[in-house]
Amino acid sequence: MTGSSVLFDAPGPVARRRSLIASVIGALAIAGGLFWMFLTLNAPRGDLPGYFDPSRWDIFADPTVWRYIFVAGVWGTLRAALTAAVLALILGVVFSLLRSAHNPWIRIPTAVVLEFIRGMPVLLMMLFILLVLNTGSFWAVVAALSLYNGVLIGEALRAGLAALPKGQREAGLSLGMRPMQSKMLIEFPQAFRQMLPIIIAQLVVLLKDTSLGYIVGYVELLRVNMNQLASFYGNYYLFSFFVVTLVLYLAMNLSLSWFARWVAKRTARRTGQKPPSPEDEDQAMLMARAVADSKQMGQGSF
Repeated sequence: MTGSSVLFDAPGPVARRRSLIASVIGALAIAGGLFWMFLTLNAPRGDLPGYFDPSRWDIFADPTVWRYIFVAGVWGTLRAALTAAVLALILGVVFSLLRSAHNPWIRIPTAVVLEFIRGMPVLLMMLFILLVLNTGSFWAVVAALSLYNGVLIGEALRAGLAALPKGQREAGLSLGMRPMQSKMLIEFPQAFRQMLPIIIAQLVVLLKDTSLGYIVGYVELLRVNMNQLASFYGNYYLFSFFVVTLVLYLAMNLSLSWFARWVAKRTARRTGQKPPSPEDEDQAMLMARAVADSKQMGQGSF
């Protein structure tokens, strides 16, 4: 029973051998496909050398090229992503509070607006903000990404609030807290901690969507490499700039994805260390009491 599972039995020697053979065949097929792709791309095309010929990569020995890529391209992408991420988090908190309000005159119009924003393509939203509101390309990109991702983050936070047991809210109300006070001091921090991996994963999507700024004229990594530098140095280096752009995007996105997985593991580890059970009314009461006492101590210090 040590090697068995609840859903299926542990694989025996024959199954393990077949799995190993299938893995080896799959790895050889992938390696063969990559080698064939390399030979195809590196094959000469008329009078021009292959894409991996050293003459197509010699411009990257110039530090000026890398300086322009990072200063104008990478920083432009990160600047828009960081600004939009901060605004999306703020809007997400506001949207989640409005969407979960008990007053239908607040909840229903908010739901209509959020569904409208979520159903609109991000690129169309960028063009609308740029043309109608007459903003610059930077703020068109930031505003569109902030609104769209703020809606999704708000829905995630609202789901986190709805998943909390009623004992958390009742404990705060029994201590004399107002409904909004209980939500902000007791419920919302727990919902934010539970939804943090999902929020960070959404920020990865936000970072990738900054490439849509290419259409509205914003100077970011894709526009710098595939438009400005490729036009300056010619189509001879177009594939080289494509590879560099791909590697830089992968480095940024995989770094943020790794951070999201790290946060998810830490969150799971914390929840596995016997935290106060959400279903226990007494535990919820003690938590609310601690929050209320800490607030009273903070007010008494001034």
